Amino acid sequence: MTTMNTAHAARVRSYHVDSGAGIEGLALRTHRPRTPGPGEVAVAVRAASLGYRELLVVRGQYVLPVKPDVVPLSDGAGEVVAVGPGVRRVRPGDRVAAALFPYWLDGPLHPSYLPQLGGSLDGMLTERAVLPEDALVPVPDHLSYAEAATLPCAAVTAWNALTGDGRGIRPGQTVLVTGSGGVSLFAAQFARALGARVIATTGRPGKEAPLRALGADEVINYRTAPDWPDRARAFTAGRGVDRVVHTAGPLDQSLRSLAVDGHLALVGSVTGDWPPLDPRLLFAGAATVRALAVGSRAQFLAMNDLITTHRLRPVLDRTFPFEEAVAAYRHYASARPFGKVVIEIGP
Repeated sequence: MTTMNTAHAARVRSYHVDSGAGIEGLALRTHRPRTPGPGEVAVAVRAASLGYRELLVVRGQYVLPVKPDVVPLSDGAGEVVAVGPGVRRVRPGDRVAAALFPYWLDGPLHPSYLPQLGGSLDGMLTERAVLPEDALVPVPDHLSYAEAATLPCAAVTAWNALTGDGRGIRPGQTVLVTGSGGVSLFAAQFARALGARVIATTGRPGKEAPLRALGADEVINYRTAPDWPDRARAFTAGRGVDRVVHTAGPLDQSLRSLAVDGHLALVGSVTGDWPPLDPRLLFAGAATVRALAVGSRAQFLAMNDLITTHRLRPVLDRTFPFEEAVAAYRHYASARPFGKVVIEIGP
C-alpha cells in the first residue's frame, strides 16, 4: 500500500523538452502526479541544478539516448512525500538526492546501468519526481536543498576522478584541476580535504583568489602562461603532478604536467574541441588516462561522508525561481558562471 503525507498534490508542474530543441524549446506543463509503484518513491523536488550536460541535451549533442519530451535535469534534491509498496530505506519527510544513473548502485559501469535522469528517463526539473528507492541518497544535514541539488553529476564525477581508479589520493600528492567549471571546483575541494596539494588552471581574470579560497595552493593562468605544464612541474620540484582532473584545454598539455605513472581523469571538453593526441606522450610517462561517466550510488554515498566530515559546501553562482528556468539556462549558457546555477522549485 502506498503511503504519503499531506504534501501530496493534486496537480504538479514539470518542464519538458526534446533533444535538439534548444533552450527555447523548454515548455512548462501541468499534469497529474504519478503514484509511486513497488520500490518507488515520490519526491517533492525543492531544487535542481544545471551543468554542461544539460546544454548538450537541449542542443541535441548528448552522447547517450534522450527520450522525446523528456523532463530535463539530472541533478536535484527534495523531500520524500510518498513511498510505494516494499520501500524500506526512506520514509516521508526524508531529505534526499538521486543518483544520475539510478540503476548503477556499485561496482563497474555496465550497459544495463546506462538509463539516466534527464535523458532516457525523466529528470528533476519538476515539482514532483518518482524515483527508484535504490537510487536515493540522504542529503548531508548541513547542506540546503539548493546546495544538495548540485551534487549528483559534477560532484560525483569529481569524486570518481579522484578515487575511482582504485589508487585514490594519498596525503602529500599533487592534483591539478583544469578550468573553473563545476567538476573542477568540487575536485579542488575534495583533493584538499583528502590531503593533497592542489594546482588549478584558469584563463579567466579574477578567478585566482576564489580558486585559492577553495583550497588551490597554486593557480596558473594559462593565457598569460602558455607554458603552464612547466609551471606545474616547477611547483612539484620537477616531478610532475600525480593526478589531473581534465575538463578543459588541450589534453597534451595536461599529460605533459603528469609525473611518471601519473593518472589523468578525462571528464570531457567544455569547448567541444578534441585535438589529436600523440601516443608518445602516454608512453613517455607511463600515463593512465581514464574516461569517466559520473559514478555509482556507492560513490555518491562515500563522497557525502567526506562532505559531511569536512563540512564542505558547494559553490553557488546564482539561483533562479522555478518559473524562470529558461532564464537560468540562458544565464548558464552565456555568463560563464563560477559555481553552480540552481533552480529553486519549492519552499
